[in-house]
Amino acid sequence: MNDMLSARGGGMEAKMVKRNVLLNPGPATTTDTVKMAQVVPDICPREKEFISIMREVEEGLLKIVHADPEEYAAVLFCGSGTINMDICLNSLLPADKKILIINNGAYSSRGAEICEYYGLPYVNLKLPLDKQPDLALIEQTLQENPDIALVYTTHHETGTGLLNPIREIGALVHRYEGVFVVDTTSTYAMRPIHIAADEVDFCMASAQKGIMAMTGLSFIIGKKSIIEASADYPKRSYYCNLYMQYEYAKAHGEMHFTPPVQVIYSVRQALEEYFAEGEENKWARHCRVFQAIRAGLTELGFKIYISEDQESKLVAAALYPDDANWDFEKIHDYCYERGFTIYPGKVEKLGMFRLCALGAIDRKDIEDFFMVFREALQKYGVAVPVKYSDRS
Repeated sequence: MNDMLSARGGGMEAKMVKRNVLLNPGPATTTDTVKMAQVVPDICPREKEFISIMREVEEGLLKIVHADPEEYAAVLFCGSGTINMDICLNSLLPADKKILIINNGAYSSRGAEICEYYGLPYVNLKLPLDKQPDLALIEQTLQENPDIALVYTTHHETGTGLLNPIREIGALVHRYEGVFVVDTTSTYAMRPIHIAADEVDFCMASAQKGIMAMTGLSFIIGKKSIIEASADYPKRSYYCNLYMQYEYAKAHGEMHFTPPVQVIYSVRQALEEYFAEGEENKWARHCRVFQAIRAGLTELGFKIYISEDQESKLVAAALYPDDANWDFEKIHDYCYERGFTIYPGKVEKLGMFRLCALGAIDRKDIEDFFMVFREALQKYGVAVPVKYSDRS
């Protein structure tokens, strides 16, 4: 589908922008209005006009997770989602304390890697990748390690589609007087989150995910009291220090260093579209997209890695079939040439691909995709329904 886009600036020719349906876990398919929101007059980010846009964006980001602006702050950074993980882990650990990583996926594993790189003391609680964590084991770990001050987990492991029970984990963390940090990069602005009711002290995301804007802006939403207390914690990074960025924005209304100006304009537009659609309607749309994905995979015979009772309803990870003709790259390229992007899995030594219900897409896009996907399977001689040998 091609849409004609009108340019805002004088003298610029209108261009045809091809619409691609991205079924990867981000960046997400965007609307034309979000794309074109970046076409603005050049502006210095220190101007009052731009600072007011930053404030507007911060307020909208807080509102999405129902955060009280008196208690919580939205702190903006220039970078991809991993910068948020880096910032929280290196900034929020007091001296002589430890981090607990609840590790059941590729992205919680990345949290452990960050601890390794900084030399931070941590407990790496490795758990099965295909099921929600054992709460009793988490509590036992907290009991056995009274010096744990910060607990980190991922809300939704996009490598597999597993959803972690953050409210229950958060209640445990707070019972043992810890700070609970949750990577919500792939649930923020998709699955409804109520930051206080969900027992979350810090959550995070990036502009290219749930709010369906452009890549380059990431943000952390967290309790002001904890950020302010962290001013006295060991300084482990210059650029990636949460208190420094928070304090500078509080004093000046700006990011400490140069922000991604045009991306922030796209974020403002994306937030406007988010609130126009509404939290419940948007989540309902993601759910119907996901159900179409799951139904399409099931009809073709694919096995989905995560069971229905533990999945996020945002990502389906389908196991590669046991078919000599199956070639992910060929299938990917066939779909890509026709405007659909699929993505490989994230579980080591287990072949799988992922279809994701992110972005500005709806059920009809999924129906169109499966027509193309089925064509690809037929073209390369993959049996339909797909076959599996006896494997667990």
